[in-house]
Amino acid sequence: MRDLQVIEFLSIDGVMEAPEDWQRPYFDDVLAAETAKGMASTDAYLFGRRTYEKLAAYWPTAPEDDPYAGHLNATRKYVASTTLRELEWRNSSLIEGDVAEAVRRLKQEPGGDIAVLGSGELAQTLIRHDLVDEYFLCVFPIVLGSGKRLFRELDASRRLTLADSKATATGGVLLTYRPVS
Repeated sequence: MRDLQVIEFLSIDGVMEAPEDWQRPYFDDVLAAETAKGMASTDAYLFGRRTYEKLAAYWPTAPEDDPYAGHLNATRKYVASTTLRELEWRNSSLIEGDVAEAVRRLKQEPGGDIAVLGSGELAQTLIRHDLVDEYFLCVFPIVLGSGKRLFRELDASRRLTLADSKATATGGVLLTYRPVS
């Protein structure tokens, strides 16, 4: 069974919205090493429509010698969308029908980890259906005050256990949590 990992960049007050607007100054060697480790175990990505469109607008034309571009372009991508009909980014497939059921089936297939990058609305669906095996949260020392949060209205509390933590040179912390069964 494959593990599904939700990967999010968060402000210290829990905002996950538009990290490309504020996250760049916090990228350092510690985060780069953890990202490389995560890419090595990931052989599929799961995106919501908005995240897919943002990434598909840049990564397919990024230099192939960029390790992120090489990995993202070559890796299988699954997109949850009710509005998209065609996906042009190579190795992309549209999830049709019930997203939670489709993800359950993907997790049963052989292979490496499935990673969710951003995709806040999709993450809500995955959390509600208890499909997340691991959260990799990059928390940075900035307060944004408002915006979408990863953990929103839940029907019940969810206990997590800390599996790993690392401090970055830029004042952030990289936290890996797993749900408690």
